[in-house]
Amino acid sequence: MLSGRRLDLLDPSPLDVEIEDIAHGLARVARWNGQTQGPHIFSVAQHSLLVEAIVARDLGVQPRGLMFALLHDAPEYVIGDMISPFKAVIGDSYKQVESRILSAILVRFGLPARPAAALAACVKKADRAAAYFEATALAGFELAEAHRFFGRPDFRPRDLDAMLAPVSSAEAEQRFLARYAALAKEM
Repeated sequence: MLSGRRLDLLDPSPLDVEIEDIAHGLARVARWNGQTQGPHIFSVAQHSLLVEAIVARDLGVQPRGLMFALLHDAPEYVIGDMISPFKAVIGDSYKQVESRILSAILVRFGLPARPAAALAACVKKADRAAAYFEATALAGFELAEAHRFFGRPDFRPRDLDAMLAPVSSAEAEQRFLARYAALAKEM
């Protein structure tokens, strides 16, 4: 990593995880394999911010839960973002590696290695809603097609258009780090 840390993908240690490496990597990983509109990619860092903003709508979610939402795709800073159908083809090996990395990341930032089932379900619902919004605004999906794949969210977050505007990797990295710092202060 740019921090100088070496992360063992098969046996990741929380001691080798740095938020700056995560932000840097996620800001450079494209959602939708880069097949989006706009002058910049829509990054996993931006997606993570969108998911966290959707989860934040639920007034019962505490800062620790919001931090999990922000970090839910953090393993992608080292393994990249693969579309769900391809993950299914690869199977359990990929899921196991991803799960071990996520656990190390969560422990590094003071969260349980495995989130509570209710929180995981809340973040998964927000993740699907974010995918719907991204698909229809950025990736060329028709509304009916996005509904079939992701379901139809029953809400529209404030400032959604601004959150869906692809930005430079430097800007995405800065926004991710700023939100992390704000949540870390609240925990």
